[in-house]
Amino acid sequence: IALAARSLPPQQQKTAIFWGSGAAIVLRIILTVFAVALLTLPYLKLIGGVLLIWIGVQLLVPEDEDESVESSDNLMAAIRTILIADLVMSLDNVIAVAAAADRGPEEFKLILLILGLAISIPIVIFGSTLVLKLMERWPIIITLGAGLLGWIAGDIMVTDPAIKGWVAANMSWVSEMHVAPLVGAALVIAIGLYLARNKG
Repeated sequence: IALAARSLPPQQQKTAIFWGSGAAIVLRIILTVFAVALLTLPYLKLIGGVLLIWIGVQLLVPEDEDESVESSDNLMAAIRTILIADLVMSLDNVIAVAAAADRGPEEFKLILLILGLAISIPIVIFGSTLVLKLMERWPIIITLGAGLLGWIAGDIMVTDPAIKGWVAANMSWVSEMHVAPLVGAALVIAIGLYLARNKG
């Protein structure tokens, strides 16, 4: 969230964090309700991993200074990036939330689920604001953040139902040695820095 909002003016940063976080929480609630069914769909994690790599690369490429884009367009683009990234990164996370809520009484499961996710809103917003301030002081965090998106992308792609069994049977070392996450992180940083250097 902080990475997506970092290029906006200070006032719009707060707006992007607030609306992006709020919309991401609503999206996470919807995802959690359908979590079990979603994660059994083949190729969903593969597509999500590719999206995360694309988002990570885009975060490393600087925007053109002379680009005449309305501030509202930038704000909406930041919110859209937040939503896409959260959608992809929530896939595994929502399963844990759904499992925790499943331990409650049957008639209160959905309420517990929504309440638990809603409580996370101020935590997400506060965390994003803090990271934003840290990125302004130490820009290397941007590269590390983009690399983290690549790491997550590689990690979720090898657990996709379409290839998980094949990877476990033929390339178990990929999971055991964290090869896929490392490749994902390296790919995002390498492509992002290459494009940033050429653009600069």
